[in-house]
Amino acid sequence: MNIDVLADSDSVAERAASIIADYAWEAIASRGLFTMAVSGGHTPWIMMRWLAAAQIPWRAVHIFQVDERVAPAGDPDRNLTHLRKSLIADSPLPPDQLYAMPVESPDLEAAAAAYAATLRTIAGGLPVVDMVHLGLGPDGHTASLVPGDPVLDVDSTDVALSGPYQGRRRMTLTYPILNRARRILWVVTGAEKASMVNRLLGGDREIPAGRVSSDRAMLLADSAAASQRTRKIGGVVCA
Repeated sequence: MNIDVLADSDSVAERAASIIADYAWEAIASRGLFTMAVSGGHTPWIMMRWLAAAQIPWRAVHIFQVDERVAPAGDPDRNLTHLRKSLIADSPLPPDQLYAMPVESPDLEAAAAAYAATLRTIAGGLPVVDMVHLGLGPDGHTASLVPGDPVLDVDSTDVALSGPYQGRRRMTLTYPILNRARRILWVVTGAEKASMVNRLLGGDREIPAGRVSSDRAMLLADSAAASQRTRKIGGVVCA
């Protein structure tokens, strides 16, 4: 996994948007469309505002959610609420090309299956997303793949439901589709993530994030999040 350490969260957000825009152009030139799955978080909303200003062929862009809390429409807990404010309001992305996870459905299992079907329609029979954007929690979770939850072992579907976590049940992409992605972009900021950044870089499969494929991944971190990482110099591991 490549890592790029920047001074602060704003710098991380701006750099992430630039990487996404460059790869969008590449994907559209190669395949005629760009598919991306987006996670939530404060820095990602800044990232999406930068991306909204990018000059890319927005009509060829399709945005999915990595995960979502089961909460009412417009609830501030919803990633979709912030995604619409940070991207849809300021970019030419057609609103129907932002695919919201249907967490308001009374039948969440059927809703997860329907979202998996939407992914197949846009990203192929065995869906391959061009870029997946992921965050990292202080407990090592990513997406809504949280420690100890049975969702970690789901391998028969690309979209599943977790149990309650921080007061909300979640809908989430699962490891199979995350690990098929053409590119994975980790965006991690904050000193509270530092120990988990080190474990992620070390491929520690004891944390949920460590089970995501690293061979096509890049990590953007601010200096606080990267403060505990180890480096190898001349074969010697250094702090």
